[in-house]
Amino acid sequence: MEGDTTDGVRSGVGRRAYLAAAGGALAGLAGCLVRGEDSRGLDGRIVVDGSNTLLPHGAAVAEEFQWRNNRVRIPVRGSGTGAGFQRFCAGDTQVQNASRAILDDEVGLCGDNGIDFLELEAALDGLAIWVHPENHWCDTLTVEELHRLWRSGSDVETWGDLREEWADEPFADEEVDLYGRDSASGTFDYFTQAINGEYGDIRSDYSASADTNVIVRGVRGNRYALGFGGAGYFYENEEDLKLVAVDDGNGGVRPTRETIESGEYTPLSRPMYVYLSVPDLERPEFRAYAEFFFEEIDEDADREVVGPDETLTWTQWAARKVGYYAIPDETVAESRERLTDAVAGLE
Repeated sequence: MEGDTTDGVRSGVGRRAYLAAAGGALAGLAGCLVRGEDSRGLDGRIVVDGSNTLLPHGAAVAEEFQWRNNRVRIPVRGSGTGAGFQRFCAGDTQVQNASRAILDDEVGLCGDNGIDFLELEAALDGLAIWVHPENHWCDTLTVEELHRLWRSGSDVETWGDLREEWADEPFADEEVDLYGRDSASGTFDYFTQAINGEYGDIRSDYSASADTNVIVRGVRGNRYALGFGGAGYFYENEEDLKLVAVDDGNGGVRPTRETIESGEYTPLSRPMYVYLSVPDLERPEFRAYAEFFFEEIDEDADREVVGPDETLTWTQWAARKVGYYAIPDETVAESRERLTDAVAGLE
């Protein structure tokens, strides 16, 4: 599934609307299409592609930047993390959104094409495990149980197979119908590595989809189903799903803003990245856009996602605005310093 945003417009919509519009421009969505102001005299075009998961975050940052610099055009697409890296490493885009870190073969491709890049953390996400709301027995699963359930060659077929104490229950012989992301997804890569220890290690008999909404619908329609996806999808469908806590030796933790941003929710909390073309940092509009991620929000920002006495940068603000989670202040400081050093290296 590929998403796209209309460059240069302020639509004021969140993640649900961005994802609903994936595959088409946002021009048809309701909202104000005023072009904003030209605050610094910047001009140019910056092309962004990559993760469909991170698309709403990238679109939110681009929208706010363009509102303040209306002569800069920033089309943001969501071709997928893997497909986006192919374009980025070929020099076709200047910004790559990624829901996982770059892989060795992608590093090699960038090197072969002379593409020098900077990796920065942009947002946090939590992958959630959910079941049907009438599933009264599964409140918590250990990481080991998830591994046994999802690993390649798994012999777990029924709920009774998964946990010994369930073997004599009425639901014991019911098959666990599994739903998850497909292999083209960075979410798939992260989940398989975190739970099974290797990218792509997963059983073959689950219902795979490029669209997490399909996973939601699959679990919602089957009392004995279980699925995984971004935590935000659960919170958009709380009445139709039941959230399962993950026990990583800590008794079981559910993904919330507090547990994800604090690092308590393991191992299914993940950083999401923005990759920048280093040579393009010589362009004033591109450098300003890169720095904008780590600048403090101004008085025009929607304060709904900002806590009392809290200061956020645009990347932290955008993460929360579209249903993800803010990177720690320490990570912001490190990213700002790395960006400053990269710019200085070009002088």
